[in-house]
Formats: sequence, structure tokens, C-alpha cells
Amino acid sequence: MSFALPESLRDYIDQRVRTGDYGNTSEYLRDLIRRDQQDEAARRFCLLIAEGIESGEGRRLTDDAIDELRDRALGTVLCLRFAFVRSPKPT
Repeated sequence: MSFALPESLRDYIDQRVRTGDYGNTSEYLRDLIRRDQQDEAARRFCLLIAEGIESGEGRRLTDDAIDELRDRALGTVLCLRFAFVRSPKPT
């Protein structure tokens, strides 16, 4: 992978490496990407929580509700498996 950075950003990264925070430029970039992935996962988690809260009143988790959720989940898995098997193979 190759990309261009402005001089100011290259200087900043070099400074982080010189201070010993990172062993080299690649280590710094890997850490930056991992942190971005964690931030994105946290944002997604917050969105899911907000969706759950906005979805309305909760319901008591009964055996019937568990059975319904299991059936829905298995149906989704089977549907995805079927779609995967039926999808054309990449050339």
C-alpha cells in the first residue's frame, strides 16, 4: 500500500517514532487503524443501543419469546446459507 502524506503529517509521525511511543512508522499506522476500528465499533454499539431504546416498550422474556427469537435467528441463518450456496462463484 502506498499513499502520500503532507510534510506536516510525516513530521508528526516521525516525532512519535523518535519519542519512543512507536517502533516505526508502520507500527504507528497499525495502532491508528486499530483505534479507528475500536471507535467505529463503539459508535455502532451506541447506535444499536439507541435503536433498541427507540424501538418501544420491552417485553418479558418467556419461553415462547425465546422460541420465537430462536426460530427467527435460525431462519435468517438458513436464508443466508442458501443465498451463499446459490451465489455465483467469482471468476
